[in-house]
Amino acid sequence: MRHRRRECQESVLLLGGTGYIGQHLLEALLREGYRVTCGVHASTLLTSCAAVAVDYSKDHAERDWLPRLAGVDVVINCVGILRETESATFDALHIAAPGALFRAAFHSGVKKVIQVSALGADGGAQSGYHRSKKAGDDALAALDIPWVIVQPSLIFGPGGASARLFSALAALPLIPLPGHGEQRVQPVRIDDVVEAIVRLMETDSHDRQRVAAVGAKPVTLREFLSALRQRMKLGRPRFVPIPMGLVRIAAAVGDRFARSLLDRESLGMLVRGNVASAAAITSVLGREPAEIESFITPAHARTAAHDAKLAWLLPLLRLSVALVWIVTGILSLGVYPLDASYALLERVGLTGVPATTALYSAGVLDLALGVATLLPGRRRWLWRAQIALIAGYSAIITVFLPEYWLHPFGPLTKNLPMIAAILTLHELEA
Repeated sequence: MRHRRRECQESVLLLGGTGYIGQHLLEALLREGYRVTCGVHASTLLTSCAAVAVDYSKDHAERDWLPRLAGVDVVINCVGILRETESATFDALHIAAPGALFRAAFHSGVKKVIQVSALGADGGAQSGYHRSKKAGDDALAALDIPWVIVQPSLIFGPGGASARLFSALAALPLIPLPGHGEQRVQPVRIDDVVEAIVRLMETDSHDRQRVAAVGAKPVTLREFLSALRQRMKLGRPRFVPIPMGLVRIAAAVGDRFARSLLDRESLGMLVRGNVASAAAITSVLGREPAEIESFITPAHARTAAHDAKLAWLLPLLRLSVALVWIVTGILSLGVYPLDASYALLERVGLTGVPATTALYSAGVLDLALGVATLLPGRRRWLWRAQIALIAGYSAIITVFLPEYWLHPFGPLTKNLPMIAAILTLHELEA
């Protein structure tokens, strides 16, 4: 991309500037010298650009947007969600809010609107995500205003959700594939998408057109994962085909979990395929978009492989730690002979009601810690509590049952790697 900074430049209203595309686009626009205002949620803090509060779930009338468009030359809408929540629906964020924005832009004299949509938001759209994106796109296309609808394919770049997911899959010792992995994708590098959007701002050659922002050529999912693994220098891939019936069952289960990476809609989009001609983006860029082989450079191969492995190793470690707590809790609550448990507690100085209270309280606490470990989210206090509890258990046993340090099964020495595992989660898990 050009790096010529402009002294006097058009004003841009960027919506979705905190998203993945939006963050990269904001950096590029500022680098190019544009005057950027970001539409953000009221609680979001941005220091890199001027900000105006926007509530996409409620701002569905032209009057909501007209004051924000005063003096704005170009509007870029990058707002989008892949899954709905109670507070963020497809209808609100993909149709109602952008529809009001586009009408307000038309009436306020904005010079151009660029809508960042999605490849697949067309007449054959099947998912709610694609259908709602198409509805928003069509609302813009119906207006007599210069517009461009950019339709990115699967976007690959540092820190991106797609890059993390597919790199992690490629780094697995055994790589699961839906069916035989013949689904077609056409990944595009984030830098190419951003450069194309900036160039589309500066030319009218693609006005009132839909531009597919895709990679150089289509590949199968199997080929894509193989290429990523090769670029990370992880050796030959070992694929495990998963029957599509089982994949569909897993997707149906994933519908019930908000953070699931697989649900019926995402599976449907993958099965349908996500490819298009690269002619439009080639014309915009003045060159072909990047090949998959250039997504991970030799200089970053080791770092990429390390990050990809952590992406699946950390969840595995979390699951292992959770199971230790859960199994320990279940055993303490009666599976392990109660007489033996009470005999151990007696040596610690607890008998009668205090012993029973300690036994069952410890079991419930272990279960609670195990269940909390399985819940999504980063809670540093949880890891600290677990380390403190293990250290406390170890100290008590050291004082009252020191022979357990010499036990051939290592019931106490195994606490050391357990603490190390929890400390790893405390420091590394995002």
